[in-house]
Amino acid sequence: MSPTETLVREALGRVLDPEIRRPITDLGMVGAVSVDGPDVSVEVSLTTSGCPMREQLTRDVEREVRAVDGVASVRVALGVMDDAQRAALKDVLRGGRPAREVPFAQPWSLTRVVAVASGKGGVGKSSTTVNLAAAMAADGLRVGVLDADVHGFSVPRMLGVEHAPTRVDDMIIPPVAHGVKVVSIGMFTQGNAPVVWRGPMLHRTLEQFLTDVHWGDLDVLLLDLPPGTGDMAISVAQLLPGAELLVVTTPQAAAAEVAERAGAVAHQTKQPVAGVVENMSWMEMPDGSRVEVFGSGGGEAVVARLGELLGVPVPLLGRVPLDVRVREGGDAGVPLVLSSPEAPAARALREVARVLSKPRALAGRPLGLTPVQSTAGQRSAG
Repeated sequence: MSPTETLVREALGRVLDPEIRRPITDLGMVGAVSVDGPDVSVEVSLTTSGCPMREQLTRDVEREVRAVDGVASVRVALGVMDDAQRAALKDVLRGGRPAREVPFAQPWSLTRVVAVASGKGGVGKSSTTVNLAAAMAADGLRVGVLDADVHGFSVPRMLGVEHAPTRVDDMIIPPVAHGVKVVSIGMFTQGNAPVVWRGPMLHRTLEQFLTDVHWGDLDVLLLDLPPGTGDMAISVAQLLPGAELLVVTTPQAAAAEVAERAGAVAHQTKQPVAGVVENMSWMEMPDGSRVEVFGSGGGEAVVARLGELLGVPVPLLGRVPLDVRVREGGDAGVPLVLSSPEAPAARALREVARVLSKPRALAGRPLGLTPVQSTAGQRSAG
């Protein structure tokens, strides 16, 4: 059976752009397709000349086209989109929506936005964020992580992101690691240079990451907030009023008191609190005993105080034991929930991820639909 151009293009429709995660045929990336007996040539236009995923895209095209009956060889010619093609791509990705719109703040958005907060540094907020994101993605959810800790960014390393986002003019395509879309200011700095910015610049950065980044249709967006109750926490409340707070603490009394302040921000901003995670709850010893390195009771104290302050029950979503492999996974760019999914800490984090995976409800939210009276109904009414 000889291959046809129709069959080849159908095969190309199964090739997803590695970053945008949509078929390259839908994105206008496929040009001419030539079929000469068993030999096939395909022209593919990249979004930018320095596209970091060009080799993977080439391999994916070759794999799918070779699977077509009768194909013996595949030649992939890579080009670069011209201005008109890039403009058309942006229109496709935005779906007709305004360029400067925060999609997750719109009434039609079904994305659950969870801002991971802590009162102080060193409690494992970032490691909790990346493990939750990786666990959700492994369960089949579409997940994004926005590293909002501009001064202390660490998410790119923890998720193993090795290249900067792709730009399509003013649109930013986020890298994908372990099935998670990721954006961080650390992807735009030179080396390990510090970011020395004040409040207005922090707000502008968060706004740009929410409006200029093409996140696509996400089930969950996680924000890794800086510790404390400063400018970024206020900006999140302004730009994402529907975001829920997830408070991370350790069992230590001092950490719990500070974590309570971070959660109390929700009382002022009228945001819901998704719950509390107690991290580093204990360390399991070789003989099966537990050592409570940081004491005990911090998580219970935080949920009790926040429940009193907010007037609604605040759940303790999980207690995560101290495990050196969490640190090792963060350094290696492979979260514990993927490298050692049966570890006690990984099981606790996966359970928290399942709770947070619940989609937003449609009740009480406008769907943009207008009832249309049927022709039969009009006749009967007449």
